[in-house]
Amino acid sequence: MDKPHKNLIAWQLAMDIAEEIYSITESFPAAEKFGLVSQMRRCAISVPSNIAEGAGRHTKKEFVNFLHISQGSLSELDTQMELSLRLRYIDENTWTALNSMLIEEDKIISGLIRSQKKAG
Repeated sequence: MDKPHKNLIAWQLAMDIAEEIYSITESFPAAEKFGLVSQMRRCAISVPSNIAEGAGRHTKKEFVNFLHISQGSLSELDTQMELSLRLRYIDENTWTALNSMLIEEDKIISGLIRSQKKAG
């Protein structure tokens, strides 16, 4: 199945972020399985999922709406990563690397939103 969202850098990076979140949350305390781990994973999955859903819609307006939802999930994930750092579930180096990915993803999504609005 060749879908247009798979060609979007925003979707590709979001998938990388989700993979990283799954990897780092493996080491979180068992008590967080249904708390922070679950929430972080849902947010991480939400970003590429909403990009894909929006890209599959029929109007640019709908696509832009789903891109905004992706940015909201990215902001939630940023907060959860900050809490993970404060609770010492992740170290400073891990946080820095993930934060850089989130910043880049936000920039890419913002650019995609701008381009869709200009084209629309």
